[in-house]
Amino acid sequence: MNRAVFLDRDGTIIVEKGYLSDPDQVEWIEGALAGLKKLCGAGFLLFIVTNQSGIGRGFYTERDMHSVNQRIVNLAAKAGVAFERIYYAAEAPETPSYGRKPSPQFLLAAGRDYRVSLALSYMIGDKLSDLQCGWNAGVRKSILVKTGYGQKLLQQKSIDLSRAEIAENLDAAADWILQNTETPEFQ
Repeated sequence: MNRAVFLDRDGTIIVEKGYLSDPDQVEWIEGALAGLKKLCGAGFLLFIVTNQSGIGRGFYTERDMHSVNQRIVNLAAKAGVAFERIYYAAEAPETPSYGRKPSPQFLLAAGRDYRVSLALSYMIGDKLSDLQCGWNAGVRKSILVKTGYGQKLLQQKSIDLSRAEIAENLDAAADWILQNTETPEFQ
C-alpha cells in the first residue's frame, strides 16, 4: 500500500487570489515547493484536492481551472515534484456535490485507484473543510497551515481544532510528517 499526502490548492500550495482563473497569476506560497519536494523524496504520493466553486458560480470556466492546474503541474515538475492526480469539485456550495470538501469521496477514490492506505496518509489545508475531509476519510492526521485562510481559522475560538496539527506553512507541515512518520505507531 502507498502513503499519500492530500493537499488543498489555493491558500496551501499557491497564494489565495480569490477565484483564480489566470495561470500567469500562479504564485507559490513560501515554503510550499520545498515541502512538496521533501514529501516526494520520502516516497509519498501527492494529490491535490480542491473545491473550485468559481466554476459553479460562473466566475470562470472549467478550462480556465485546468489551465491554472497545468501551470502548477509544470512548475512543480521543473522542481522534480509530481502530482498523481488533481481532484476538483466544480459545484457551488449550495449545489449537491459528490466530492466537494468536506466530502471524503476523492480521498476514498485515490485509496482505491492508487492503492493508498488512508490510515498512513495525511491531509493538508487552510480551511476547516480541508481538515474535515481528512477526518472523514480516516487519514492519519489532518494538518492546518497558517497560510491562506488558516490564520483566520485559528482565531475562531468556537471551532475545535484539537484533532489537527498546526503548521506555519507547507514546508513545516512536511517536516512534521517526516518527523512523525517513523514513529513506532506508524510502522
